[in-house]
Amino acid sequence: MTETFDLYIGGTYVSSDAQERFDSINPYTGTAWASIPQASDAQVANAVAAARTAFPAWSRSTGKTRATLLNRLADLLEAEADRFGLMESTDNGKVIRETRAQMGFSARQYRFFAGYADKLWGQTIPLDDPDVFDFTTRVPVGVVVLVTAWNSPMALLSNKLAPALAAGNTVVIKPSEHASATTLAFAELIERAGFPPGVVNIVTGDARTGQALLTSGRIDHMSFTGSPEVGRKIAAAAGAALVAVTLELGGKSPNIIFADADLDKAVVGALAGIFGATGQTCIAGSRLLVQRPVYDEVVSRLAARAAAIRLGDPTDPETEMGTTANRPQYDRILDAIAAAQDEGAQLAAGGRPANGENLGNGLFIEPTIFRDVHNDMRLAQDEIFGPVLAVLPFDTEEEALAIANGTRYGLASGVWTQDISRAFRMTRALEAGVVWVNTYRASAVQAPFGGVKESGFGRERGEVALQEFTAIRNVMINFSDEERDPFSVRG
Repeated sequence: MTETFDLYIGGTYVSSDAQERFDSINPYTGTAWASIPQASDAQVANAVAAARTAFPAWSRSTGKTRATLLNRLADLLEAEADRFGLMESTDNGKVIRETRAQMGFSARQYRFFAGYADKLWGQTIPLDDPDVFDFTTRVPVGVVVLVTAWNSPMALLSNKLAPALAAGNTVVIKPSEHASATTLAFAELIERAGFPPGVVNIVTGDARTGQALLTSGRIDHMSFTGSPEVGRKIAAAAGAALVAVTLELGGKSPNIIFADADLDKAVVGALAGIFGATGQTCIAGSRLLVQRPVYDEVVSRLAARAAAIRLGDPTDPETEMGTTANRPQYDRILDAIAAAQDEGAQLAAGGRPANGENLGNGLFIEPTIFRDVHNDMRLAQDEIFGPVLAVLPFDTEEEALAIANGTRYGLASGVWTQDISRAFRMTRALEAGVVWVNTYRASAVQAPFGGVKESGFGRERGEVALQEFTAIRNVMINFSDEERDPFSVRG
């Protein structure tokens, strides 16, 4: 039996007998488990209008009020973390040990930004004119559209929704059509927390819904997580409409192991960087750069560890790697593996669909490692978004930097070394929004996240995320009794 979800617009669950729908397919069982609505253009326009109507009152609400509601939302999500974790694992095939933890991380984000809701302070600015008092305030930008990807719907949503609401914006949320269930279910928690109608609206569907969001009414900002290809289209359409955007796009991140590194930790970090979340993460360390003196040893140890990864039911806490999230992604990964072999990359592990007694009809792919990869190969340049690792050798620090920066992406990077001077040199020279040293795929709500080059622009998480959702307003008050010259600018 499939579970039916509805749109959430203006504080009301919206559905009708004529509503177009599509199935969400469980990537482990291959069966339909949820029915998702395809929002019409009119419904999208209604969601934008509801957010616009709710904005004046919500933007004038006190920081204390917004903080209270965000903290309630965090409480509710923590209490429902098991249910939402199970739902998300069912929807996208990610292991429940991660989806459950992501619910806790999301709740932490709502609490973190709740703490800022009553601290959006401006500045007083001393001017040359002693009779003018000047100050700034930070105001919400207005109606914000939040578009999330299928790999981590609830965690990605918290990156955007928490600061947007804390700053006093109203929102329209669109999750990926490949993983919409948890976001639609989240409407229940929004309602129970006490957010006024129209402050949060949720519409679902394919690219038609995304297009309608840019054309079905005035919006003030769009925050998008997804592929560079879609990001370009959004940026172009937003530019034509003069709508500001935040783009968190793809990555082909270098994870660099120097010969002096603690190899036990580095191998685990490399393993986590590419096979955690089945490699379906924008920060995947999909290019592993290894210095030649330890190259063969690292490849050998990684291949052995990869072969031992436990694949299985994503909802089983013992499973280490789940399925790919959907059939199109599964096919793209297998095509990329075949293309890498055609290019001459040497297969060191995996490389095939995974089959086994406990894998059923699941969209499983073996943890795959290619060695002796050249940086000009497509395997080293194109984001695969799956459990496929390209290992590249290097000799010198300068060569490592050239390889690492020799990509159109610039999201994340990792450095493994016990030389503190080298670590600082690398963090300064790497072209990436995030640099990890002696760790990988680590995150914190306090730490800014975002990329450069084709990995996008703008930042999520941390205090700086509030800059994406607020505008500076300047106020000048003249308290002089003197009359001014109407034909001269007052300095």
